[in-house]
Parts: sequence; C-alpha cells; structure tokens
Amino acid sequence: MSKLIAPFVVLLCLCPGTLFSQPTIWNVESMQQARFKTSEAVKLLIRDADKELTKNIITVVDKPMTPPSGDKHDYMSMGRYWWPNPDTKDGLPYVRKDGVSNPEIEKLDRLPLAQMTRGVKLLTMAFYLTKEDKYAAKAVDHLRKWFLDKKTRMNPHLNYGQTVPGHNNGMGRGFGVIDTYSFIEMLEGVELLKSSRKFTKKDQQGLQEWFVAYLDWMLTSPIGKEEYEAENNHGTAFDVQVVRFALFVGKEDVARKYLENFPARRLFTQIKPDGSQPLELARTTAFGYSVFNLDHILDMCYMAKNLGIDLFNENSPDGRNITKALEFLLPYAGKTAQDFPYQQIRDWNKVQQDYALLLYRADNLNKSTLYKKYYENYVKQSVKNINLIIY
Repeated sequence: MSKLIAPFVVLLCLCPGTLFSQPTIWNVESMQQARFKTSEAVKLLIRDADKELTKNIITVVDKPMTPPSGDKHDYMSMGRYWWPNPDTKDGLPYVRKDGVSNPEIEKLDRLPLAQMTRGVKLLTMAFYLTKEDKYAAKAVDHLRKWFLDKKTRMNPHLNYGQTVPGHNNGMGRGFGVIDTYSFIEMLEGVELLKSSRKFTKKDQQGLQEWFVAYLDWMLTSPIGKEEYEAENNHGTAFDVQVVRFALFVGKEDVARKYLENFPARRLFTQIKPDGSQPLELARTTAFGYSVFNLDHILDMCYMAKNLGIDLFNENSPDGRNITKALEFLLPYAGKTAQDFPYQQIRDWNKVQQDYALLLYRADNLNKSTLYKKYYENYVKQSVKNINLIIY
C-alpha cells in the first residue's frame, strides 16, 4: 500500500487514562507522550492552532438564506448529491446524482459547522500540549458562539438539515442528522477544556443543556425517528451520536440501551455472512461507504469497550461480524479502482488511505498486529500528520 499517505486521520484507539471523565475514542497514552516531545505532528498542530486563533467562526445566523421558520438560528443544509433539474426552467425539483457533490452545499451551515468543530479540536489539543490558555480561550469562544450566545447560537434541532429544493416543502430529512457527527470529536476536546479556568461551570452547564435538548429532539422528532429507522450508515451514525451525547449529559441508561441493541439492530442487519455490506456496496462510491460505515462502527466499539462492553467480537448465529466486514475489502487493498468489482467513481486513493487507517484502528482495539502489513507503510508516511497525536 505504498500510496497510502495520510489525508486527515480520524479518531482512534481507546485507552484508559485520567484525561477524560467519560468514555473516549482518543488515545490518552499517545497524547500524554506527545507532551514530552517535539515531533513534526506537534509542530503542525501548533501552527494550525495558531491560525485558528485569528479566526472568527461563521455562525448559523450568518447564512445568506433564512429557513422556512423565519429563524436564522435554525440550522440549515442541503442534500449533498442533489442538483438542479435539467428538464425544468427553474431547476425544480432537484434530482439526485449519487456520489457527485453539489458545491451549493457550502452556502449554508454544513461547512461552518465542520469548521467550528475542527477549530475546537485543534485548539483544545494545542491547549493540552502547551497548557497555554490562549488556545483554551479561543476554543471556548467558538463553543459559546455556536451553542450559548443568544445572538448567534444554533437552535438544538435539525428540522432543516439536508433539505432538497423542490421537495418536502423546504423541510429537512432524516439524512441531515449525520451533519452533526463531528460533534462527537468536538466533545472529546471539551473534556480537555475542563482543566482550564477559561472553561467555566456555566459553559459546561450550558453545553449540557443544549445537548439535552438536542438529544431529546433526536429521540422524539419525526426527522430523528426517520434517521433511527435508516438501515445503512445513517442508522449507524445515529446510534453512535445518541450514545456519545447521552454520556455527555449523564444519561448512561440511554447509552447502554443503544449499545446493547447495536449488534442485532445494526451489525447483523447490515453485514452479510460473507462480510459484505450490500447497502453500502450499492452506492457509486461503494468502497468509500463501506469504510465509512465501519468507521462509525469502530467509534461505537471504542466507547463500548470503556463501558465494559465488547461489541467488536459480537457474532450472529450465521457468522456475521465486524472482522468479516473488514476483511471483505482486503483483496482490494493497494489495488486499483479497476480491480474493485463495484463502483468507486472518485477518490480511490483517499478511500484506500481511510481503509488502512480503519485496519489500524481495529488492531489497536484488539491490541494485535493482525493487519499490520496492510497499514504499516501508511503509518510510517503519516509522521507529519497532526492527528497522530491522538492515535
């Protein structure tokens, strides 16, 4: 896998430690080690965090459009794969082109949300490594503007998430709930902020109140229920978010309920006995979506492990399990898109990188080197990636 050079590494490797008061998907040991050495990854992290210090985030009230509610505090995004209809004068209703992103999505709140969560992540990591309060102060500023300030805060719902022009009277869809998946890693950063005097009890309480309301919306609204019923990666991502947000607000009973139901409801329905994931393989970016879903599954496994639950080694009576799903893709590791018997219309090299990282995560979870030959070159070439700090 000589081409597997790290792009943007996602979170992995759960280890116990005193940094976090809640189950985490960050590697505490790697973070502690990074504090005592000046690696290229640390240098790059501080550089990027310094850039973040000069930024003012774009909030939901800054978008050029107003949701049908008339309230700009309502988050609004557009479905990624929907495009103007070429057969109508006004382009309505939009039509779907799976796997082809419409740049119009950048006009609303989806990109600002992603930028905010990435900023919090960078700043909190820089604060942990340097103990300089300027990074914590900026991270807290981001959080206050997005969640707490009455002038700029996002309302705790996604009633207009992933809307599609010409469909559903401007209302959102269940698919939009995946837009807030990056809140999971953002909350990891919040754990680091707890040691800073810049992050007050009022901030913590305000954030928890926001997530109590958002979690309630996820569990009770028609849109939330629609996403809960999704049978593919969207359903998986919904469950992972519920668990993380429930833990953040102290509702461990809700988290454990979703963890206990996860094997039967998600793993064994989505993974076939041969390890294939038919609903992901049906996409025009089949390799990417297969990895994407497994990445969410491993996030759940890491949180579960810290609660004493072993999800990774769950097996159905007919042999469906995570290992088979990981290994279903192995024959195509380091190969070309032409070798893959399904569609992957773009980003072949990137999804290969993502897959190598996925195998690394699986080995870290099981304290093994089973897949080392598939990812070792990837890891060696990732030494400058800032996310190595949280491996």
